[in-house]
Amino acid sequence: MTVLITRPAPKGDALASALAERGIASLVQPLLTIAPGSGLPRLGDQLAALQEGDCVIAVSTHAVKMAHTYLTEQHISWPEGVHYLAVGQQTAEVFAQACGQMVAAPQREDSEGLLALPELAQPAQHKVLILRGNGGRELIFETLVERQASVSYCETYARHWLALKGDTLYPEWQQQGVDTLVVTSGQQLAYLVRLLPVQARDWLYGCRLLVPSERIETEARDIGFRHVTMVGSASNAALLTALSTTGITG
Repeated sequence: MTVLITRPAPKGDALASALAERGIASLVQPLLTIAPGSGLPRLGDQLAALQEGDCVIAVSTHAVKMAHTYLTEQHISWPEGVHYLAVGQQTAEVFAQACGQMVAAPQREDSEGLLALPELAQPAQHKVLILRGNGGRELIFETLVERQASVSYCETYARHWLALKGDTLYPEWQQQGVDTLVVTSGQQLAYLVRLLPVQARDWLYGCRLLVPSERIETEARDIGFRHVTMVGSASNAALLTALSTTGITG
């Protein structure tokens, strides 16, 4: 049995190495690359405008790392006295290390879980800055605007989708015994489905699919995937645990 890992470097390669140590075969085929975002030049001013009680939300580790690299290069410090929030535990850990302050994260690692945090229960009259990539879900923004917060984005990273040839990739994946897929975002899932030709769909939908959240699990089942496992996190640690405890062997 072989696991196809679609997440970008370096996390995809790290997961493959960890699986190899456990005797689990895998292939790494990123669907996208990550680059600095167009919003970074405005980040310093956006942070400087925050006051005590305002919030900074990071939606991913990429959002944090690109932001922190830019701020470090510009000799700009993360502000104090604001609430730092992250969508998931892994992002919170990276964010806390970067900003040097406490970062709250929900047990349910998605937008719905984040919006249930007490720091966002009554954000009226406060500013909320969301660090994210180019595009993505609008639920956090829209919900906080409904709660009368002043919400803005900073696109700290950009996703660049790779120009792959699905009609040549999927026979190679079949030949190498791929029967399990790791997909860590709804956008990656949609791109993977678009990438492969129609004749590959039955094989694709028959593979076991690991996803990080209930929302993506629902999307996958609606598309047609028949064997979906919701891991509860996009972290490599959670994915590795799920792959190591489901009877998969090399």
